[in-house]
Amino acid sequence: MLSNKKKYIVNGNSGIKAQQIQFADQKQEFNKRPTKIGRRSLSRSISQSSTDSYSSAASYTDSSDDETSPRDKQQKNSKGSSDFCVKNIKQAEFGRREIEIAEQEMPALMALRKRAQGEKPLAGAKIVGCTHITAQTAVLMETLGALGAQCRWAACNIYSTLNEVAAALAESGFPVFAWKGESEDDFWWCIDRCVNVEGWQPNMILDDGGDLTHWIYKKYPNMFKKIKGIVEESVTGVHRLYQLSKAGKLCVPAMNVNDSVTKQKFDNLYCCRESILDGLKRTTDMMFGGKQVVICGYGEVGKGCCAALKAMGSIVYVTEIDPICALQACMDGFRLVKLNEVIRQVDIVITCTGNKNVVTREHLDRMKNSCIVCNMGHSNTEIDVASLRTPELTWERVRSQVDHVIWPDGKRIVLLAEGRLLNLSCSTVPTFVLSITATTQALALIELYNAPEGRYKQDVYLLPKKMDEYVASLHLPTFDAHLTELTDEQAKYLGLNKNGPFKPNYYRC
Repeated sequence: MLSNKKKYIVNGNSGIKAQQIQFADQKQEFNKRPTKIGRRSLSRSISQSSTDSYSSAASYTDSSDDETSPRDKQQKNSKGSSDFCVKNIKQAEFGRREIEIAEQEMPALMALRKRAQGEKPLAGAKIVGCTHITAQTAVLMETLGALGAQCRWAACNIYSTLNEVAAALAESGFPVFAWKGESEDDFWWCIDRCVNVEGWQPNMILDDGGDLTHWIYKKYPNMFKKIKGIVEESVTGVHRLYQLSKAGKLCVPAMNVNDSVTKQKFDNLYCCRESILDGLKRTTDMMFGGKQVVICGYGEVGKGCCAALKAMGSIVYVTEIDPICALQACMDGFRLVKLNEVIRQVDIVITCTGNKNVVTREHLDRMKNSCIVCNMGHSNTEIDVASLRTPELTWERVRSQVDHVIWPDGKRIVLLAEGRLLNLSCSTVPTFVLSITATTQALALIELYNAPEGRYKQDVYLLPKKMDEYVASLHLPTFDAHLTELTDEQAKYLGLNKNGPFKPNYYRC
């Protein structure tokens, strides 16, 4: 549970400081561009977030794909610009079609684009972003551009980029540096290309996981003199921001989007409830009925995963450190266990904690033959994949994002996405839910960028509840939903404004 809580009022909202979480010791500095062979070898990252495991992505390339690294290609879009690095700019037309499809399922973001386009609330904003690069993210980026912002973008996960979407963005003039299957060095090179550019300096950060923020702090700390704020959407990145705040090292205001109700209760819960099945089915073709599954963590992501698998007939166990979440799991009909109590019998292990070493080498050694192991948290530190990179174990690539790790006695486990985020690495996620999160991110950027000096201090804040409710209201017309309005008498009785906010700022449920 979070401790050392301290509340701040932000136009009626509160931000809560969490307990300090230490950065991992940095193993290496950013190196100059290595040789092609060096980039494709296994290497350690300097972060404990998106890339903290050995990656073999580069050595697992389909023979039909172009194996030339995008960094070795000279590409230009139709306007003659080469300020991007994607897999293949010729895929732009296909990516544009995917973006157009996504727009149909992102009503709030499109409504925000239409309403605010004339005002240009982000005119002059120079946003550097590090998120998953998907069709949904592309709609967000193009909305930010329509609202007046300049953007440069990298991927927060080496497997989640849709190459055709990245190409479409590059063709539209967005400097994008990302492709599916980046190496560890590629990952940091792409981030550096977004940040370190002559004649352009960011004044806003949109991050997912904290790697971009951490990179700027480590390599270009003077940039924070002109940066107005940070918007962070993942629990991993939020923990890093709270750590910086507690240590007195956070030098700009930051918005914690992850703990907004519209993010927690929709993206984390409903998105994962649908995408966990999609990711598992695409990679393993397995039947869920009767399978024994242990899900580590019963936060919103864990709740969504549990609900989906229970509905499919799986026998679901839950591990949890928080007694409140543990009690919720019990009340929802799940058996609460310690991982070592069921590790020998379960068919699937899913981590959803945002922590590190939740599944250790000892657990992996004790798993039954053909046990499936995967992660639904942002950070890939939850499963100790690095401990499997030893001479006595054999790795066998079965299909894209699916590895058999084979023990000397013949036992094997099925590891998905090398312990990285399953749904965005191996499948897709529901566009409509991401519209909710993306709209929240856009409003957070607008709020921080336009806030008068002194409104926000060098700390971590939550969006005002009024904004959460506004985001939700923009999505209701999709369902032909009709809100009931309070009468004057009812509003007076409850002590509320008839137009909201309807919940106190500390409301998180």
